[in-house]
Amino acid sequence: MQTSDRPLFEPLQPMYARPGFLLRRAHQISAAVFESHCAALGLTQAQYGTMTVLANAPGLDQTRLARALAFDKVTVLRVIRGLCDRGLVHRATSAENKRQLALELTDQGWAVLQAAQPLASAAHQQLIGPLNAKETKEFVRLLQKLNSGLADSARAPFQPL
Repeated sequence: MQTSDRPLFEPLQPMYARPGFLLRRAHQISAAVFESHCAALGLTQAQYGTMTVLANAPGLDQTRLARALAFDKVTVLRVIRGLCDRGLVHRATSAENKRQLALELTDQGWAVLQAAQPLASAAHQQLIGPLNAKETKEFVRLLQKLNSGLADSARAPFQPL
């Protein structure tokens, strides 16, 4: 089929204004900003989030960890495996349920998390930098509303601790 015989599609500008496109692009930027700040520690947002949850809930099992971060089972397994391989997280049989593994930060994991906190804070400040305080509050409010309103459509459940 020649180019002239093909149907015309809408111009690209409406696509670039769609919430899905903008959310995906914002996520790419968020990940890049975070990873640039935490490059020396070799941490991704997913790893930092995982370590932060484990710092607040030592002994958590993988299923509850996945729900606390809205990760699917494959993602949480991949993140935990990477953190364990680096010696930042330890897995042990749960005292409450012998069929589950309890996850805890190692001493090295605590040290890396402590070193990452000011870097993550700087990344956060850079990410919201284009917005003033009122816009930031409204932006977060709208994202929370969008997330809660569409939670039933998500692939992974979110259950905050």
